[in-house]
Amino acid sequence: MTAYNLASLLEDSTRRYPERTAIVLGDTRLSYAQVNGAANQVANLLVSRGVQPGDKIALLCPNLPWFTIIYNGILKAGATVVPLNVLLKSGEIAYHLQDSDCVALFAFQGTPEMPMGREAFTAFESVDSVRDFFLITADPAAASPIEGAQTFAGALAGQPATFETVVTDEDDTAVILYTSGTTGRPKGAELRHRNMRDNALLSESLFGSDPDNPDTYLCVLPLFHSFGQTVIQNGGLANGGTIVMLPRFEPAAALAIMLNEQVTFFAGVPTMYWALLSALTEDVDVAAIAARLRTAVSGGSALPVEIHRQFEARFGVIIAEGYGLSETSPVAAFKPFGAPARPGSIGASVNGVELKLVAAGSWDEIEWTADAIGEIAVRGHNIFKGYYGRDEATAEVLTDEGWFRTGDLAKRDEDGWYYIVDRAKDLIIRGGFNVYPREIEEVLLTHEDVSLAAVIGVPHPSHGEEVKAVVVLKPNATVSAAELVAWGKEQMASYKYPRTIQVVESMPMTATGKILKRELSATEGQA
Repeated sequence: MTAYNLASLLEDSTRRYPERTAIVLGDTRLSYAQVNGAANQVANLLVSRGVQPGDKIALLCPNLPWFTIIYNGILKAGATVVPLNVLLKSGEIAYHLQDSDCVALFAFQGTPEMPMGREAFTAFESVDSVRDFFLITADPAAASPIEGAQTFAGALAGQPATFETVVTDEDDTAVILYTSGTTGRPKGAELRHRNMRDNALLSESLFGSDPDNPDTYLCVLPLFHSFGQTVIQNGGLANGGTIVMLPRFEPAAALAIMLNEQVTFFAGVPTMYWALLSALTEDVDVAAIAARLRTAVSGGSALPVEIHRQFEARFGVIIAEGYGLSETSPVAAFKPFGAPARPGSIGASVNGVELKLVAAGSWDEIEWTADAIGEIAVRGHNIFKGYYGRDEATAEVLTDEGWFRTGDLAKRDEDGWYYIVDRAKDLIIRGGFNVYPREIEEVLLTHEDVSLAAVIGVPHPSHGEEVKAVVVLKPNATVSAAELVAWGKEQMASYKYPRTIQVVESMPMTATGKILKRELSATEGQA
């Protein structure tokens, strides 16, 4: 056994820099000692409720200090964090709780327009295995707005701010991140303590991070996703940095924070860079922001060359592109630190990680040429343990030798830099969020008037891709495309539901009955 707990990233920096600011949200500034003490209170709360090492605890919270505090408190108790997308509806939350065998759920209250607390409490009441529900109210002193729901602040009151962190093995599961792939409903990727630790510690070699000259990170990437969780939260804590949180990305607000907080490190998806550039009015002091900005990181989908060029021209910083998946903790490839950017490239494999291109349907490495295309396979310290409770799905993508096949097709140049060509999966990336067509299709097919459904991604000027559905209705059905869009909005998270639905008489198909989605992508949409 090699003892290690991922909460050590916070604890080690607390010992070194207790008074240094760890998290900023508006006028709230929390030191490392304060964040660590609050995380200790969370750990004491969980233990008092009977939580055991290895138990699964769900966390549904936007980019607020409580996310980082609760995340580390769960780890300190020896339990496993199950971060949930704040856009999920009650039925989707219930599925995740059941699938991961969660015993407790922390959920933020939300807003009248986005009542995530009520959605979460509805899910909690429907899943018997979840014993405890803690509602994180916007005002910690407020009473619970949901009858029967205990407030997090009330539960935390009186808990000691000291805690002896549970000794875990580095191979124990620290986090379960949900991802769908092509097999329909989301699967939980189990990431070990060492997977998350080693990926976070890459920040020194990838970005030149230095605890003696700490970065100030703008946290706009959602922390329930692997990108923001590892690169911003865990990487920031590991290097004694200051994490400035913005619960919802808005370009004007982001630029104002970059100026006022003297942000040195920004990470985002391509649409965020597009939005920042679009928001540069004469009132924005670009020179002052650029004078402090040291690092800009992009991931999630390919960054257009023109955005590379414009951002460097305005801010004087070359955007570093990388590549990864939830199953790779996430970083697998990145632009080498200090190297000139090669727009369109995801960079080369990071330290301790191997990449290769394999042939379709096999694990055989393809013969390299500059134009040869293969599926990316990854092996290294970042590879997940497997999909929770899904041995068969794990075996499909993970070998005994530790190779993981990504489903993404790429080329490699003679220097070992990779270039994504296409996705072997039908994955749609909408504004940085992964949308999996089969999951949406299965929901659409539950509508009483829908006979057949196919979901595809279509180009969108700001989101990168938009979700489009093509449906065949049942005989005598009268539902309109607009009504189906409205219905889908009620059933699915806001980033998932199709904005465009086209009603057709029939689908183009192969002789074996497989829908030819590439032909659908060329058709005109409705509604």
